Amino acid sequence: MAGLAVLNVFLLILGFVLLVKGADFFVDGASGIAKKLKVSTFIIGVTVVALGTSAPEAAVTIVDAVGGSGSLIVGNILGSNVMNIFLILGVSAVVCNLPVDKSTRFIDLPFLILVSALFVVLGYVGGTFEWWEGLILILLYAMFMVYNVLLAVKQSKLSLEQATAVSVAEPAGVGSANEGWYAKLKNGYESLKTKVWFLILITVIGLGMVVGGAQLVVSSAEYIAVDLIKLNPEIVALTVVAFGTSLPELVTSVSAARKGDVGIATGNIIGSNIANLLLIGGLGALCTGSNGLPFTTEGLISGLVALFAGLLIFVFSFGKKKSLTRFAGIIMLVCLALYYGFVFLNYYSLKLY
Repeated sequence: MAGLAVLNVFLLILGFVLLVKGADFFVDGASGIAKKLKVSTFIIGVTVVALGTSAPEAAVTIVDAVGGSGSLIVGNILGSNVMNIFLILGVSAVVCNLPVDKSTRFIDLPFLILVSALFVVLGYVGGTFEWWEGLILILLYAMFMVYNVLLAVKQSKLSLEQATAVSVAEPAGVGSANEGWYAKLKNGYESLKTKVWFLILITVIGLGMVVGGAQLVVSSAEYIAVDLIKLNPEIVALTVVAFGTSLPELVTSVSAARKGDVGIATGNIIGSNIANLLLIGGLGALCTGSNGLPFTTEGLISGLVALFAGLLIFVFSFGKKKSLTRFAGIIMLVCLALYYGFVFLNYYSLKLY
């Protein structure tokens, strides 16, 4: 029994590693291919990066819907969305102020709030997501993506020309003879990213790592929850699995904030949350077929918290500085602690009775 427990903990950690690195390879490869095709970097950001960082949630959803009970899906989606805003945007805002531009305040954030409310309503009515409701979610996501792509094509022609000129003018870095093995490996990886065959290779490998990691996370998390520590799978989905599948967004956004590229930090989270609700939720409902995607009381609570999180950053974005400040970041981190405190207290109080 002890050996099996240790093995599943190891597989859970290995699954997270595969998820994170697989998403990194996928984003690197797909972004490189898009640049080779002369696609705007803005379009890459709102499509490839958002989808790439949401790939772990997608893989966990499909694996659990097809081969499992589907009990992790809603908790994973909503837990990831709460984690994305309260933890990732919270930490990023503490690192530096995150300005929110006008189009984000008046279009993207209201759309996020709208679809968050829609997700809760559809799940609450009937207690499950039917296949046709999943189709509605996917169609809404397709409309959102078409809007962003058309907007990007309209506004970014000049920016694309300038970016192409800069990329041609800047020579590739040459490694020093005295650099360490890690630096040599990193430079070699960066130089290979200029080759189409390598970009295709790491894209395929990245997707394989994400799917394989998702399988490990789902199977080991369900074992740990049900057989080892007797937790409700929904609780594990809202905590361990949600955090693990949010790691790509965490690394991307915090790194972007530290480098001063605040647009990626905010846009990645908003785009990923919308993708989680519409694309990932829609896929989950379609893959579960006639059984429907279960929406529990815990899902309702988490859905309302996710909706509140969207409303919170919307309010903060209309502050005096039109940005998410360090104060806003601290408030979001406090909200995260209160949320998970409530989740565990509620679970254990019910368990006692």
